Amino acid sequence: MPPFRTGWRRGEKRAEGCVTHEYLDRVLADFSGYIAADELYDGPYCVLSIVDNRRSQRLVYEVLDQDPTTEDIRRFFQRFQDALQVRGLTLRGITTDGSALYPEPIRQVFGAGVKHQVCEFHVLQEITKAVLKAVARTRKQLHTQKRKTGRGRPSSKKARAAARKNRRLQQKIKDLFDHRHLFVKRTLTDKEKGSLE
Repeated sequence: MPPFRTGWRRGEKRAEGCVTHEYLDRVLADFSGYIAADELYDGPYCVLSIVDNRRSQRLVYEVLDQDPTTEDIRRFFQRFQDALQVRGLTLRGITTDGSALYPEPIRQVFGAGVKHQVCEFHVLQEITKAVLKAVARTRKQLHTQKRKTGRGRPSSKKARAAARKNRRLQQKIKDLFDHRHLFVKRTLTDKEKGSLE
């Protein structure tokens, strides 16, 4: 079968007008006043987007061919603020991922009266990363406590004690790895709590 022809011809200025005017009029008709702003990286490109937080509708987006700067974010926010002002709408709150790119442009464009909060998902993601990193660091520290032993069965009393200690440490390292998910679980059963002791 021949390939699809959809998308071969560019929409040019008429398509851009539909996106910036007709689409925005439609999605901003029932604007909640709360947005979520985020950036998505795809190879060399970065997509900035603003979504209506309560209605889960994308409002505006912009594609950059480099990592965004605070100036790119400010310009993007200013374009959205202009669209709101034309329609007589005001922004009440904004949610971001906690990136350092956002606080200054938010103050510059929307003012200090707009509430800014960090997304709960991103906070939990950062906490989870930090906990798992701490668990990995502990495993490495336990590994450094193991003593070097010779090949074969230990013959002296001291070598047997070192081998026993190494086995205990190796078991702790294995348990930390096997049960690392328990450190980031919100609620644990009594059995899972027992395995952490």
